[in-house]
Amino acid sequence: QVQLVESGGGLVQAGGSLRLSCAASGRTFSSYAVGWFRQAPGKEREFVSRISGSTIYSDSVKGRFTISRENAKNTVYLQMSSLKPEDTAVYYCAATLKTYNIRSWVGYDYWGQGTQVTVSS
Repeated sequence: QVQLVESGGGLVQAGGSLRLSCAASGRTFSSYAVGWFRQAPGKEREFVSRISGSTIYSDSVKGRFTISRENAKNTVYLQMSSLKPEDTAVYYCAATLKTYNIRSWVGYDYWGQGTQVTVSS
């Protein structure tokens, strides 16, 4: 079992930055791939980024967001820069041992409760 807790969300002006954290329980967390997803009101949950042995990003955030992990702290980060109003959403981190469906929410087994990010224009 893995429990995930996101933090770091908030209100920021367009062009600003935020760093989200995903803190996990479990001694084997370093074995898990971790993804970040986001969901805006009325929209489907959208893949943002993933880290396992490598990192991948959606086209909409590539070059602006950076995912990283600190295994000693059981924490994964999402550094978000050059934020846009369209980045406004609830951001979720998720963990999995699966190696398929890596850009889909169905590929992840454990989820955090989410943290709100609001970007004002």
